Amino acid sequence: MNTNSNTYTFIYSAIITVISAVLLAVSSEGLKPAQDANILLEKKMNVLNAVRFKSHDPKEIESSYKKYIQELVLNSKGEEIKNVNPLNIVMKDEGKKPSEERKLPLYVYTGEDGKKYFIVPLYGAGLWGPIWGYISIDGSDFNTVYGSFFDHKGETPGLGAEIATEDFQSRFVGKKIMEKDNFVSVRVLKKGSPIVMDNVTDHRVDGISGGTITSRGVDNMLNEWISQYTSYFSLIKGKTNGGSNMAVSESQTSSDTLKNSTEQNTQKVN
Repeated sequence: MNTNSNTYTFIYSAIITVISAVLLAVSSEGLKPAQDANILLEKKMNVLNAVRFKSHDPKEIESSYKKYIQELVLNSKGEEIKNVNPLNIVMKDEGKKPSEERKLPLYVYTGEDGKKYFIVPLYGAGLWGPIWGYISIDGSDFNTVYGSFFDHKGETPGLGAEIATEDFQSRFVGKKIMEKDNFVSVRVLKKGSPIVMDNVTDHRVDGISGGTITSRGVDNMLNEWISQYTSYFSLIKGKTNGGSNMAVSESQTSSDTLKNSTEQNTQKVN
């Protein structure tokens, strides 16, 4: 065959393309188990970060997760769903469903002293893309925030990206999600923004200067996702079915009120 002909060039290019595609496909499939393992490890580390776990050592992450974490999946009524792995649940997909159809992962951390912390996963939208995180609630009162972790895909460095810093995350420690048995969440608001609420300092965190939209995204996802777990918290606090239903109703009413308040505060900020 004439190596200078167009036919030869075409055939040669086609062969090289096919070989390259096969090699890439084989490499991708070969690396997939390792990639999946890394994703799972990162998720476990993030869960632990919400209870102030700081190690990045894979062995320590795996051992601590296995030792201290109990995995649960709940429905909107606070009832446990069996035979579902919470680590396999994609929060983005659950967020697209009606609240009554969602599968809700929950991680229960039990420390050496026997104290329990309930870790709620979060997912929302920032300025440039998705934001997510975990927040832990003290099991002694199902009200006080023990720790938090937030991350993002593409928020602006020095602005919205600050949600991933310890400085921002530490602001949530000790904050309250309930007020007089009603769910009010922890509000993330621009410094100086007005808010009508009893005991404001218990429920308010200053947002990031210059990161208003990202801060608003954190505020929204805290309200949306934590409110989904209040029925379960009521159940395990030993309330009667009537009390639990009342708590769910109060939570939903408070959640709707909070959304209206958020819109009003947003208009004032803008």
